[in-house]
Amino acid sequence: MASIRTKLESISRHDKGILEEFNAAHQASTLQFMRNTNIEGTVFQRFPPDLLKKLSTDCLVMQNHHYGISPERLMQSTDLTNFFKVLTTSMDGDNKVYVSTAQAHSYPVTAFQWHPEKNAFEWGLSMIPHSDDAIQVTQHVANFFVSEARKSTNRASARKVLDNLIYNYSPTYCGKAGKGYDEVYIFT
Repeated sequence: MASIRTKLESISRHDKGILEEFNAAHQASTLQFMRNTNIEGTVFQRFPPDLLKKLSTDCLVMQNHHYGISPERLMQSTDLTNFFKVLTTSMDGDNKVYVSTAQAHSYPVTAFQWHPEKNAFEWGLSMIPHSDDAIQVTQHVANFFVSEARKSTNRASARKVLDNLIYNYSPTYCGKAGKGYDEVYIFT
């Protein structure tokens, strides 16, 4: 993992001004797959074909950001194009296109510019999609991450796992505040 961190830090040092402003806060959107994208080995590999199609026609994912990177700007950075392949793009509220999903060529790294977790777990904002299809998106992404994590031979001791579970802490409910986070953990 240190080599991944080193590579990403190197990219970040060389491309400080690479982020662009986007109007994609508090909105649901589609995902547009790049032409000729092979989804084998990606987060989308186990999505049913009908759900993959709906991702490009129905607003099934939650966007909540002000900065991102356009495909054009990403392509101008050889460091980024050598590290990532773009899987999907999305369009912001001003019809500007940005990279919404990318995957590393040689590492088990997937980058999201959308929130797969929100569909199933956040209810504080009305624009978060909660349809059956949107919930399936969340579940398929979670299943992919779990299957990737299981490939690792890195194992902590049972005691260390138990000591570090989030269940050792109490969440605070703040969904009524309407900030988009139903529960938060406050560490003091």
